[in-house]
Amino acid sequence: MMNERIKSRRKELRLSQESLGKLVGVTKATISLWENGTTSPVAENFHKLGSALRCSPEYLLYGIDTTTEKKPSQSATYVGTVDAWDDSTPLGEDEVELPYYTEVQLAAGNGIIAVSENRGPKLRFSKVTLRNQKVDPLAAVCVKVAGNSMEPVLPNGTTVGIDTASKNIVDGKMYAINHDGMLRIKLLYKLPGNGIRIRSYNQDEYPDEIYPGDQAKVITVIGKIFWYSVLL
Repeated sequence: MMNERIKSRRKELRLSQESLGKLVGVTKATISLWENGTTSPVAENFHKLGSALRCSPEYLLYGIDTTTEKKPSQSATYVGTVDAWDDSTPLGEDEVELPYYTEVQLAAGNGIIAVSENRGPKLRFSKVTLRNQKVDPLAAVCVKVAGNSMEPVLPNGTTVGIDTASKNIVDGKMYAINHDGMLRIKLLYKLPGNGIRIRSYNQDEYPDEIYPGDQAKVITVIGKIFWYSVLL
């Protein structure tokens, strides 16, 4: 259960409920409610909690550790400054621009009917970042997420990066899909006979969807999600 993982991780990091609350921006009483399972953190607090506990969203939700660092580092390294930029700022030697589609959104819900794509502004990424994720800049695009089915990991309005060259399904990974004309973002799992199971993070409102082989033929994988950004 998530409440047990929150409590266990807090104790592993030797944090009091009060100390954890200060890191997240909530009261000690709120941390206590989360740990006894009375309430659960909403999207904004969920990401702050994951950051404070130094663990992935998947670990908090399902106990799946997707990080390589299981214990907190005792030191930090200065890596440089954050620079402001706009459309007129020249690209750096280690930067690329990825297309950002502003009118076509991926629905974190029951889906948005695909409309004609309108390429809007661009988002800048470090070449090293993309290379480390094994993403070809020519195959990467960014879009917004609409809906609440992927909360608390991907709140409504989250921007995601899609690697359109990565279409092979790896169980439990997040993908953008075209589901019979609807653009969606979901966790995918392979089933026998070329079937597909579609899963949302918000399973209280969106239970798993099972599509046997014949029905799965209307589902096309657009690409794997390699990055997302949530403004808190």
